[in-house]
Amino acid sequence: MRRPSVKPQWQKSIARERIEILFSLAGKEFGKHPERSHRYVGIARSIGKRYNVSFKKEMRLRFCRKCLHYLKPGKNARVRTVARQQAVAVVCLDCGNVTRFPYRREKGAFKC
Repeated sequence: MRRPSVKPQWQKSIARERIEILFSLAGKEFGKHPERSHRYVGIARSIGKRYNVSFKKEMRLRFCRKCLHYLKPGKNARVRTVARQQAVAVVCLDCGNVTRFPYRREKGAFKC
């Protein structure tokens, strides 16, 4: 069996730049052409998989992992805080998928 090749660092940096460009284009195009912005997210995800590049946290919050749609709070996403689970819940209104991101309070932030 062939060993998978490791991509050079310069290819990974170009892939990161392309992913950032695609996400910025998806944000700009969402108002007029939402299907185009969904396509940009799919392309960015395939680039990330091909070059083994992970998304930044703000990018991970911006797309649904189930249907790969670009999420815009108030348009096709609902963002809520769940106190019991100490998490931020993002609901995709296109497919109904719920993604939770945990948060923790800072130590000493609420001392009197």
